[in-house]
Amino acid sequence: MTEPQETVETRGTDRVDLIAQDANGDGKTDVWVSDTDGDGKPDLYQFDTDGDGKVDITMVDLDEDGTPDVVVDGDGGLPPTP
Repeated sequence: MTEPQETVETRGTDRVDLIAQDANGDGKTDVWVSDTDGDGKPDLYQFDTDGDGKVDITMVDLDEDGTPDVVVDGDGGLPPTP
């Protein structure tokens, strides 16, 4: 059974993945950088740290200053679309 994950708030409700990258060459996406408010700037960063293809760490930069305002374990209620 999977434990419920903390849900994080982002700048908007739409998600556009600006980067979805396989950083370690295993064929699975490991890094997602997304814009949630339509301004073309990233504010949602997600990372797969154990290589299973699922988000392990989510960071949200609400003021888009390059410093995360929120960091949570898991996908923060915002799983990437395959």
